[in-house]
Amino acid sequence: MRTSYFYCYRLILLSLATALLTGCVSTNIEQARQTSTQIGEHDTIVILGRTDHTDKEAEKSFTRCIERSLVGGQHPLQLVPADQFIDEMFPWFEPRLAPTSTVSLSKLLAKPGVSEQIAKNNVHYIVWIDGNTETTDQGGGLSCAIGPGGGGCLGLTWWERESSYEASIWDVENVNVAGSISTDTTGKSYIAGVILPIPLIARTSAAACRSLAQQLKSFIIDE
Repeated sequence: MRTSYFYCYRLILLSLATALLTGCVSTNIEQARQTSTQIGEHDTIVILGRTDHTDKEAEKSFTRCIERSLVGGQHPLQLVPADQFIDEMFPWFEPRLAPTSTVSLSKLLAKPGVSEQIAKNNVHYIVWIDGNTETTDQGGGLSCAIGPGGGGCLGLTWWERESSYEASIWDVENVNVAGSISTDTTGKSYIAGVILPIPLIARTSAAACRSLAQQLKSFIIDE
């Protein structure tokens, strides 16, 4: 009984240790500022993903991650949730009608009721997110088996993922593009089979979200 207890204890410790393992991730950030930015006490921001049904469509989970990051931490920003904004501005920010440039934004703002609705929410900036996360390469092999004497895994499998996103910051009040920020995050994940499968996961999307949100907050506050 004592031996069995010790064995289970070792398994629990091993599971906790492997849960903390992460793969290698590298991030490159580029920023281009075209105008100065400032944010008032009551000003709000809207984070929208480009939904043009292409391979570069930004996932909702990523834009929501950006939202959570901007409203937390130091210097939190006030946001209008994307779904709320799209519903209140219906149909002008539906995929087929959403403005694709500040020229089309200017024309949209001239339509009856549009400027009034945006002013009602104190929207100062609209941030458009483009991009996606994809697997770029993979290889190796891992096999697991269970037999009368027990089971286990043997081998090594790996895959590389790239998370590339760009944020375009539109100044709604001045109807211009304040600038853009892009992030390119790459990572290599592994699963090694040495009796138990040991994962080392590179969470590129989460890393891209953190870096992009941090740069966005600094950009808008103009630190």
